[in-house]
Amino acid sequence: MPARFVAGLARTARYALRPAPAGTGKIGSVAAVTNMSTRPNPPTSGWMDGHFHVLPLRVYYEDTDFSGVVYHANYLRYMERGRSEFLRLAGVHHTAMLDGTEPMAWTIRRAVLDYKKPARVDDALLVRSRITHLSGARMTIEQSVWRGDDLLVSGHVEACIITLAGKPRRIPAEIAAKLTALGGPAKP
Repeated sequence: MPARFVAGLARTARYALRPAPAGTGKIGSVAAVTNMSTRPNPPTSGWMDGHFHVLPLRVYYEDTDFSGVVYHANYLRYMERGRSEFLRLAGVHHTAMLDGTEPMAWTIRRAVLDYKKPARVDDALLVRSRITHLSGARMTIEQSVWRGDDLLVSGHVEACIITLAGKPRRIPAEIAAKLTALGGPAKP
């Protein structure tokens, strides 16, 4: 294994670097850590911080490009996770929208991102999301990705509700009420 890869694995919680015998010229091997808790850890939906929803996530090797930084399109995936978990925490479930009498879904109408600094493998990130506007079929969300105190990416995403045939629909009153209760703007 390449030394950089082995060292990267050794920094994670599930693996430990076992040194090679002295004088062999080898870099060692990776051993699974066996004293990890067997208790299941449920996935997190994040938490509310004032009017912002906060979702923690970790950068994996698969998120990076050949230069070792997060590939630019993956920030859109991180923001999608942030929006989905914010909706889940608000009690707005994608499956319930699909199971209704008129199946509906969210779709993205517009996304504008401003890249400021790169994230790298193993970085612990926070995705912050806040609803800034609700009207008709549209919801605008301000989102940002942070590493500690460093702002990495900021943006605004406009999502709309559509039927499975692609026709726009007003945000149902019960969904708007749930989003407003978590700090979103009042629906006009």
